[in-house]
Amino acid sequence: MSPSSIPPLANKCAIVTGANRGLGLEIAKHYVAAGAKVCICARDAASLEEASSELKKTANDDGRIFAMRADVSQRADVRAFVAASVDRFGRLDVVVSNAGVIGPAGPVEAVEWEDWVRAVEVNLLGAVLLCREVLPHLQRKGGGKIIQISGGGATQPLPMLSAYAASKAGVIRFVETLAEEVREQGISVNAIAPGALNTRMLTELLAAGPDKVGAKFYKRLQEQKSGGGVPLSKGAELAVFLASAASDGITGKLISAAWDPWNSLPDHLRQLQRSDVYTLRRIVPSDRDMNWGDEP
Repeated sequence: MSPSSIPPLANKCAIVTGANRGLGLEIAKHYVAAGAKVCICARDAASLEEASSELKKTANDDGRIFAMRADVSQRADVRAFVAASVDRFGRLDVVVSNAGVIGPAGPVEAVEWEDWVRAVEVNLLGAVLLCREVLPHLQRKGGGKIIQISGGGATQPLPMLSAYAASKAGVIRFVETLAEEVREQGISVNAIAPGALNTRMLTELLAAGPDKVGAKFYKRLQEQKSGGGVPLSKGAELAVFLASAASDGITGKLISAAWDPWNSLPDHLRQLQRSDVYTLRRIVPSDRDMNWGDEP
């Protein structure tokens, strides 16, 4: 087999959380097609089993698929899932932290506090827990790829969805920070903004109604649903790129699957590594051609 015909993730082992449906399942499918052995988890055992069966049908060897029920906000679950995945395939190369929830919809003072906390536990703390468990395995191996799925709440305010927005923004700063911690260990850490997806989260937001999510945002959601949203395949294709050797040297970045020219990023690697492009930063007046506010 010539080098050009070797699948980009051949002989790699990848973990994908929240892979029982939506983008997580689509990423898992793309990873299988790219030659990887894939370990998936989710909270719902029934839908996880369905997803596992679907993946096994697409794999030329159903032994390349491992599924285990796990709640990413529970340390014992995450530890058991990572340990079982490594034990199953003997290695770990790629980790996709995809599991997430939309959280409560409504004014911050009116939503149930327990629901607000739960969203942070899943979206932010779940991502951190997963990284804590996988890092020793990647460090012993001498490298690897960590990919975090982000969302619109990371880069702009989302009124009435404060838990989702705050947790996703926290995830991006964690990605940027962790990337610096492990930069010299051969481990890259990046985040994907997959775009406006027509998934279960969209259904939940529409069900909440305009009174809870706001009339303007609700209208945008209706337009997104009727327009079809961003195809899941865009985020999955970017996830394959970030998991492959083609993305070596790219780390600490938030990359949009729908808008950024990610296929050509290797051509601009030196510039990318020396700049704050594709990161979250504070904007000062001079960034907007205003001549005040920057005095020492």
